[in-house]
Amino acid sequence: MEKRISIISIIVEDKSAADSINALLHEYGDHIIGRMGIPYRERGVSVICVVIDAPNDVTSALSGKLGALSGVSTKTVTSKSY
Repeated sequence: MEKRISIISIIVEDKSAADSINALLHEYGDHIIGRMGIPYRERGVSVICVVIDAPNDVTSALSGKLGALSGVSTKTVTSKSY
């Protein structure tokens, strides 16, 4: 199965979702190249960027599960080829 590099951008508006987010990222940890989190205290949100190297179905599953969490928004950008 073809793997592609993707970036999942996550905006967390509900801090109570943090444990669920971390559990999902741990579950997909074998595909994660790196992640960066930035708390934006003035606006009361956190921004997380996750870079993964995975097949499209794995990327979509992770992004979908994260986006389904209450108070969490995601957007994914995937490389055209690898």
